[in-house]
Amino acid sequence: MDNIEALSPKPDEFVENKSSRHPKGLWVLFGTEMWERFNFYGMRALLTLFMVNSLLIKEADAAIIYGGFLALCYLTPLLGGFIADKYIGNRNAILIGGSLMAIGQFLLFISASTFSAGIESSKLVMWLALFVIIFGNGFFKPNISSMVGSLYPKQEKSKLDSAFTIFYMGINIGAFLGQFICPYLGDVKDATTGVRDIFAFKWGFLAASIAMIIGTVTFFFLKNKYVVTPEGRPIGGLPKHNTSADFEEGETQTAKFSGQSLAITGVIFIVLFFAFRYLLVGEFGFNSVEMGQLIKGIIYPFIYGAGISLAFLIMTSAENKVERQRIWVIYIVSFFIIFFWAAFEQAGSSLTFIADNQTDRNIFGWNMPPSMVQIFNGIFVVLLAVPFSLTWDKLRAKGKEPISPFKQAMGLALIALSYFIIAHNVKDLGNSGLLAIKWLMLLYFIQTCGELCLSPIGLSLVGKLAPKRFASLLYGVFFISNAAGYALAGSLGALIPATGDKFEKAQKLGVNLQDVLDKKVTLNADQIAAFEKAQLPLHNPTFAGFEIHNLFQFFMVFVVLCGIASVILAFLSPILKKMMHGVK
Repeated sequence: MDNIEALSPKPDEFVENKSSRHPKGLWVLFGTEMWERFNFYGMRALLTLFMVNSLLIKEADAAIIYGGFLALCYLTPLLGGFIADKYIGNRNAILIGGSLMAIGQFLLFISASTFSAGIESSKLVMWLALFVIIFGNGFFKPNISSMVGSLYPKQEKSKLDSAFTIFYMGINIGAFLGQFICPYLGDVKDATTGVRDIFAFKWGFLAASIAMIIGTVTFFFLKNKYVVTPEGRPIGGLPKHNTSADFEEGETQTAKFSGQSLAITGVIFIVLFFAFRYLLVGEFGFNSVEMGQLIKGIIYPFIYGAGISLAFLIMTSAENKVERQRIWVIYIVSFFIIFFWAAFEQAGSSLTFIADNQTDRNIFGWNMPPSMVQIFNGIFVVLLAVPFSLTWDKLRAKGKEPISPFKQAMGLALIALSYFIIAHNVKDLGNSGLLAIKWLMLLYFIQTCGELCLSPIGLSLVGKLAPKRFASLLYGVFFISNAAGYALAGSLGALIPATGDKFEKAQKLGVNLQDVLDKKVTLNADQIAAFEKAQLPLHNPTFAGFEIHNLFQFFMVFVVLCGIASVILAFLSPILKKMMHGVK
């Protein structure tokens, strides 16, 4: 008799299929997250193209704004997780978050409907929309993830890797639908002239808003019947209704932080904020008002400082050596995940710009919209999630399953490989050559394999190692590593060198862009103004003191960063295994 049968669950608590044996509540959360990801990834596919083409924001600034937006979407889960753990519970947080995101997407629809009447007012609506979506995501994201682990009895925690992989498939079905439908409606070009309809973006944003409404309503009506523990008690209700059964034996049921710890955390945050600000923009004060500099100099330092200072605060509440070391494993793995997401999230910025400007997107006579190219990630996850889940199950049965940190090292190695391949395929493109879309498809296939080794496994690891009293808060810490990765993605995405379309625009102005970038010619004031209006670069980007001259060098940055991170994490895995104290 296995552990599930020994618990004698109610008939409707588990799927009857003997090969699954996952609670039906998993499928409710699966569906809710699917619609939320439709909403988020559909909007994400269009956002940078909308900013560049409709709101006339420079590509480099759009990449930084995109990185800052995504980063804050994964920083606010700290706030949403804390409020849920302390006051309103997971269920209410999910309903609030879903409602806010639906409103935010509708505001983007308004922004995309009114920019022709006034770009500046439309930009203000866009900023408000992004602000609302950021906080909606903060309430939604950590709380639905933490509820997955609560569906399983303590004896079945070993099934969490499989459960989170299935849950992750729901995420990517939603991503696939969003990345297909929203670009199909919103990223429209004339078949004859190739000119983009800059007024069509609104329909993609409206579709994203409708999807979020469907997801929120689905959860509202099904949560009481299916989102319950094996004993039938509601999961994610008000914290005051929690019982000792919700916690590990002997575990404190309330997170307590001393006044001294809070004060020290505040000081650490302030010091780190200004230290990171100086490193990123070269100043402690706030002299620059340029948007890209404001985001790099305020939002990014806030994210990096908040992550480290919060990690310190949580550690002050650890009660023993085992708990402390398990939390350290979460922190260490979270640090390495930063490099994965910095590379992976080029999908919505630099890779989209390359797909738009320097890729042959013809597939069997159909010219795929550039914002839709990233759909291959969602397709491959849907195809590969179950095989990966079954693979981990079979390896576990044979006692050969790699520990979670080593799986994540594999994920980093795969994403380094994907960029190594693409780097060599763009090496000889020059300024006018087009990259075959098959190479972007291969990149997304390899990155998807890396993602399945890393992201759902990371979610599972937090569920296994986090003390229940601040589980959502530690999920927030895990998501802040995503936030830091997205912030880094924005900074790195802004390093993309000039692509072929930029050289064509410069040629129309009577200037050889390559001569400008090589500093062979000096532009006059009128030419500089014309370059600014046409959003053309005046110099090559630089990274760590090195000038980025071409796409090959740009992609090799990700190869080096992720490759080094992979090797280090692989060597650390045996040490982390000991620190996990029996958790697999």
